[in-house]
Amino acid sequence: MSRIARRASVAIFFWVLFPGCAGYHVGPIKPTFMGGINSIDVPTFRNETLIPAIEVLVSDTVIRQIQEDGTFKVASSTNTADALLEGNILRITRRPDRSVIGDVQATREFDLTITIHYRVIRRATGEVVNEATVNGSTEFFVSGDVNQDEREAIPLATQHAATRLVSEIAEGW
Repeated sequence: MSRIARRASVAIFFWVLFPGCAGYHVGPIKPTFMGGINSIDVPTFRNETLIPAIEVLVSDTVIRQIQEDGTFKVASSTNTADALLEGNILRITRRPDRSVIGDVQATREFDLTITIHYRVIRRATGEVVNEATVNGSTEFFVSGDVNQDEREAIPLATQHAATRLVSEIAEGW
């Protein structure tokens, strides 16, 4: 058997053995609803909570997460973007997780959850291509001032929510 015939038979063997691998694609694969969208403008999210100045933190965290993901480019203005990502910070809730041993009235650990509603709007048509609500959460221990501890935990919950939001628009889930 010649060298070319051997290579051809080996290639056919692998083609028959691993047919499922033929559909793989290298690089980001956007969900169908995000087709044709390569750049996104992210204006400052709207704050519907009582916590002041959180909208800038949330918007910046989402922008950084989009940049880290790499599926979409963050546009510098609405005019150059293929889509617009609007967001509303709906609520931030603090729920007791663990009480102090011997004193069930005192809490030593809390669960903090931030809820964000977002919409992706195709700039050319004004069509809403995706709309959903995401949650991000973290836990924090009380070290003295519970309000200060909560303020320090908000960026962690925000990062978790931003990761989920970008995952939904970049991967479809």
